[in-house]
Amino acid sequence: MLLAAPLGWSQADSLFHKATEAYNEGAYEEAVGYYEAILGDNRHSAALYYNLGNAYYKMGEIAPSIYYYEKALLLDPADPEIRNNLAFAQNMTLDAIQPLPQTEISRAYESLLYRFGIDQWAYLGIAFMILFVLGSLAFYQLSSPNKKRIALLAGLLFLLLATASTTLAYLQHRAYLQDQPAIIFAGEVAVRTEPNRGSETAFQLHEGTKVQVRDSLADWRKIELEDGQTGWMPAEALRLLKDF
Repeated sequence: MLLAAPLGWSQADSLFHKATEAYNEGAYEEAVGYYEAILGDNRHSAALYYNLGNAYYKMGEIAPSIYYYEKALLLDPADPEIRNNLAFAQNMTLDAIQPLPQTEISRAYESLLYRFGIDQWAYLGIAFMILFVLGSLAFYQLSSPNKKRIALLAGLLFLLLATASTTLAYLQHRAYLQDQPAIIFAGEVAVRTEPNRGSETAFQLHEGTKVQVRDSLADWRKIELEDGQTGWMPAEALRLLKDF
C-alpha cells in the first residue's frame, strides 16, 4: 500500500503531462479525455478543473467550461485567472439574470462573515479561549486590585471574542451547507411551477446558467435564481458543483 500511493500520483502526473501536451497542440478533446481519466482516479485540484474549463471553452462547450471553472473557484476562490476565464465563459450564456439588491447591513454582515475562512475563525476562537483562561488564572494569581480588574476585563473581552469567532465559524459552515450551486447542462429547459411535466412553465433557462438547488422530489429539483425566481426542473438538466 505504501508503494501504491506514489505509483498512483506518478500515473496522474503522466496523464496531466499528456493532457497539457494535447492541449498545447490544439487536441482539446484528447486533453479532456486525459483530464477526466485523472478525475476518475479521485484526483481533485483547482489546476485540473481550471484546465478542463479551458479545454471545454476552446471547444465552444459553454456549460462544461463554466461548470469546471466554478469547481476550480470553489477550491481556489482567490485565483484571479479562474475568475477572469469564468467571466469570459459566462458572457456566452443566454440568460441575463440580475441579482437582488443587498442592503448595507447585509453587505456588512457578509463582509465580516467571509473575512476569514471557517478554519481561520475556528482557530481564532481557540486562541481567544486560551487567552481567556490565561486572564482568569492571572485574576486569581494577582494581588493588586487594579491588576485583578484589568485581568478580569481582559478575560471577559477574550471570552466575548472567542464566542464571536466560534459563532462566525458555525454560521459560515451552515451557509456553506445550505449553498448548493448547480450549472444547467440542457440546451434549453422549462422551469415549471410544480415538479411534474403537466404543470405550467414559469420560465425558460439555457445551458451554462448557475442556479441554487433548494429542494428535491424524486427526479425533480427545485431551483432558485439570483433574482429570487424559483421553480422545478428535471434533475438530469443540471449538475451540482459540490459533487467532489
